[in-house]
Amino acid sequence: MTLVLQLLPSTPLSSTSALVQDGGFSNRLMKYHLTRRFENVIKCAVSTAAETGAYTTKVSRNTNMAKLQAGYLFPEIARRRVAHTSKYPDAQVISLGIGDTTEPIPEVITSAMAKRALALSTVEGYSGYGAEQGDKELRSAIASTYYGDLGVREGDIFVSDGAKCDISRLQLLFGANVKIAVQDPSYPAYVDSSVIMGQTSLFQKDLEKYGNIEYMRCTPENDFFPDLSTISRADVIFFCSPNNPTGSAASREQLMKLVQFAKDNGSIIVYDSAYAMYITDDRPRTIFEIPGAKEVALEISSFSKYAGFTGVRLGWTVVPKELLFSDGFPVAKDFNRIVCTSFNGTSNIVQAGGLACLSPDGLKAMRDVVNFYQKNTDILVDTFSSLGFDVYGGKNAPYLWVHFPGRSSWDVFAEILEKTHLVTTPGSGFGPGGEGFIRVSAFGHRENILEASRRLRELFK
Repeated sequence: MTLVLQLLPSTPLSSTSALVQDGGFSNRLMKYHLTRRFENVIKCAVSTAAETGAYTTKVSRNTNMAKLQAGYLFPEIARRRVAHTSKYPDAQVISLGIGDTTEPIPEVITSAMAKRALALSTVEGYSGYGAEQGDKELRSAIASTYYGDLGVREGDIFVSDGAKCDISRLQLLFGANVKIAVQDPSYPAYVDSSVIMGQTSLFQKDLEKYGNIEYMRCTPENDFFPDLSTISRADVIFFCSPNNPTGSAASREQLMKLVQFAKDNGSIIVYDSAYAMYITDDRPRTIFEIPGAKEVALEISSFSKYAGFTGVRLGWTVVPKELLFSDGFPVAKDFNRIVCTSFNGTSNIVQAGGLACLSPDGLKAMRDVVNFYQKNTDILVDTFSSLGFDVYGGKNAPYLWVHFPGRSSWDVFAEILEKTHLVTTPGSGFGPGGEGFIRVSAFGHRENILEASRRLRELFK
């Protein structure tokens, strides 16, 4: 079931920040009505208490929530897709937008989960609460499989229900009195969670930015790696490689500069490696390949895009023992407290699937899945390139970053949807640096990717 946020009346988005205009909703209490729509889509309509005559409490709304200037990017795209489907009920809409996997989970993995689920029906196989940090065997397998001889230990790893959830737990860890830096463009959850935590000042409409966030511009001209000499100090640096949305993967030299920059400034890097298995060359797959990184970085990752676990939910965070706060207290100890307070641990059934993922057969199956999506990427790169567009990413990530110079990315999104029934993602939804680009996802059935290629060639011929 998909949750779609719809405003009444609808509000167009120019970026990830356009829902609350001029404080319009910030000073009014809202009541949410869920109304069922076709094809298992739920639309969430917003109306004020004054309009409905509803009872209101005396609890004030969190002022940080009122700072959020937009509905989260992907529900807004889903809302527009629903509206398009309503307008063209017979159209075959193909999604190249949200990065959701489409291919079945390999049987070697699902069979392990099924076996664990059935065991719960027996006295011998039943288990209740597990360790909040995750199953010891799975943590050990993650350490050995992805970090080898890099000095990452089983005790450094916290198993979770996905990297996105851990982003918010990490924000709880850091608190409100920090300044963050993000790549621009970047995954919206970094900025939105910062706003919710109270780390930012108000949204600056003229700049399309929040105050007290350092936006590290990443462009084709700087090889999608920020000029660190122009970046002011931040306490926490969110850095994703391979990057969502640009598809660019940082080189070893670039990551060495980033680690040194963090050391020079006393910052902590939150390194998002959720797409590391898509790297095809010798670029680092983890920040911990860089000497000294364990003193300034932690890492989040996920099985979502390797094993098709976007709905199953399984990820992990690595917090090295060497990573210390300014008073010398271990970051891992505080994160452990956050996890134990807010989380009862990942499903034991799902963790059984994670162990199967890391078996020899499971690793081969995941590699086959990644190879399938990489072939989709090749098809889409060839399509846009042959049409004369500048295309970035695609080699080490399942995303293409396609340039439409001089055009609004939301206008490009709307044109492609209207004329081809294809859903993409407007680049400005990832930050001001994304204006003029669209992100194209290679997650899809092969026949849909080929049909999308045909439609795009027809539109832009």
